[in-house]
Amino acid sequence: MFKKILIANRGEIALRIAKTARKMGIRTVAVYSDADKYSLHVTGCDEAVHIGPPPASQSYLVMDRVIEACKQTGADAVHPGYGFLSENSKFAKAVGEAGITFIGPRPDVIELMGDKMAAIGAARKAGTPTVPGLWEAIPDADRAVAAAPEIGYPIMLKAAAGGGGKGMRVARDDAELRDAYRLATSEARGAFGDDRVFMEKFIEQPRHIEIQVLGDTYGNVVHLGERECSIQRRHQKVIEEAPSPFVDEEMRRAMGGAAAALAKTVGYSSAGTVEFIVDQQGSFFFLEMNTRLQVEHSVTEFVHGIDLVEWMIRIAAGDILTIRQEDVKPRGWSIESRVYAEDPDKGFLPSTGRLIRYRTPEETPNVRVDNGVQEGGEISMFYDPMIAKVTVWERDRDRAVALMRRALDEVYITGVRHNIAFLTALMANRRFLNGDISTNFIAEEYPEGFTPAPLQQEDVRDIVAVSMLMHLRYVHRASLISDQMDGYGRHIPADYVVVVNGEYIPLKVVPVGQLGAEEGCDIDLNGNILAVRSIWQIGEPVLRCSINAYPRRFKVERNRLGYKIYHLGAEVEVNVYRAEVAEMAKRMPKRKALDMSQFLVSPMPGLLRSVAVAEGEKVSVGDELAVVEAMKMENLLKSTRPGRIAKIHAEPGSSVKVGEIILEFEAEPKAEAEPEKQAAAS
Repeated sequence: MFKKILIANRGEIALRIAKTARKMGIRTVAVYSDADKYSLHVTGCDEAVHIGPPPASQSYLVMDRVIEACKQTGADAVHPGYGFLSENSKFAKAVGEAGITFIGPRPDVIELMGDKMAAIGAARKAGTPTVPGLWEAIPDADRAVAAAPEIGYPIMLKAAAGGGGKGMRVARDDAELRDAYRLATSEARGAFGDDRVFMEKFIEQPRHIEIQVLGDTYGNVVHLGERECSIQRRHQKVIEEAPSPFVDEEMRRAMGGAAAALAKTVGYSSAGTVEFIVDQQGSFFFLEMNTRLQVEHSVTEFVHGIDLVEWMIRIAAGDILTIRQEDVKPRGWSIESRVYAEDPDKGFLPSTGRLIRYRTPEETPNVRVDNGVQEGGEISMFYDPMIAKVTVWERDRDRAVALMRRALDEVYITGVRHNIAFLTALMANRRFLNGDISTNFIAEEYPEGFTPAPLQQEDVRDIVAVSMLMHLRYVHRASLISDQMDGYGRHIPADYVVVVNGEYIPLKVVPVGQLGAEEGCDIDLNGNILAVRSIWQIGEPVLRCSINAYPRRFKVERNRLGYKIYHLGAEVEVNVYRAEVAEMAKRMPKRKALDMSQFLVSPMPGLLRSVAVAEGEKVSVGDELAVVEAMKMENLLKSTRPGRIAKIHAEPGSSVKVGEIILEFEAEPKAEAEPEKQAAAS
């Protein structure tokens, strides 16, 4: 067995691998860039080696520096995690030539299955169904457009050398196909150093279901069932679960058998994943094979009780696979939610910055948090925006969903925008609860972008009760309502108004006997008594309480003189006033929003790749204006209004901040007043 493993990765996956290595008595080495000097994975390993500047192309992707770090520390094996060099056959070969063991499949297998076009050929040889397509490197957009009629729209362009949603674009007509070709090749070149793309028929309303396989160097292969990965956004998975609510035992055997046969045909040895797209009739087609550990491996580990990282290490060390297919049976249900630094209210654009406050659920046998950051850490523009993964297990799907909702209620983040509200809302979405999902789910359910479902009356009632408890606690602590409390801290009846999203809700705080302000309060809301009990203290981001003996959880913040409460995916602004003050608040004028329609601003921090217009140029709705690259993805910004470009404020190649002005339109001439209005004005 190995004595020391270097983990050629960062963040949560580096810590995940280190955890298993420590359990096996193996020392670990971390590598880090300048941006990760104080990251959690650096202190989570036994040793750490600096390998370069923040850009991955100058640090985590530099093979020579990683191999030199192995030699420097005496590491006898390398685990690549996922992303970066994990599916780079040249790296795996170079590691072996340096006398170090690569924890993964052979370099020739990585090369074969990592090339999407070659992988399709291998799948066809193995008898696995494939979708119609053009399985060759497409030299230019003209060739793509010429081949489109044979395949039929919609068409998906895919990077031949990549994965993870990079270099993948869907087109529904010739114009979109030309744009898609340009963006897909550019993304593929930047992410993989290889701009080859091919194209295939895009199957409408598909499910994305994948099969986990394990193979050893002696020809033994097993599959560990399926994972449902259909909840995606821009081909990036958001929610994964095992098993799939769509797959029955017969389908599981067929898909698993096809995946295992393919793995055996190519001589696969390690943990790997065969991905399929599945249509609404249950027909499945080979998509790709990932020759590495998957982000969502935790759900498979939960339902099968198997440590996949341990098996990767053991197989690389020459151990025989002792798991037999007849012994593999899923147990219970597991769901994983990916917590991203992104803004659901602005089209899920990436968010960067420092984690000012960061809290995650307490880990239990049923709740797992794969965490790569810590409070005070930086979410950088240089790497993937995933903050953490929350995975839960329960006896069945309904219980697993309920547990995930409670776990997400415990995640508290400030300093960057994040998708916790979105994940929470997904867990309550009726289609999701029914298992009626596809890769189009997010686009169909949130066509105008994410907006939480309206809160029910009972939910608003609970928010009012919690807001009142918080307010009394703040006021009591500050000793500002001595006229409303006696010497023992018992509440004296008082009339209040709670303002929730602009709605004024009157209530009365009623006496609670010997109960002090530090334990709870009773509220009379339109004749209904709400008994709110909590030991919550000021400053705690998660408020646990009971309302009429029913346990509830909320994420809470002080918001200037009011409060901000996060509940069921909604972010609610709340103010609490004494009744007489509320009347004054109603009469206060509201501020007008600043009009920014004259400017194109960057919706995210990133690199301004290009500006497609010049000063003085006329543009129409839908015309390309600029491309901003962020978190390895290129984002095309189009005009939403006709007009003329007055000024370019940012140069291509420069870094832009969120909200920074890229260009400015000429001001629209003000419409002349109607004659009768002019007369009235004079």
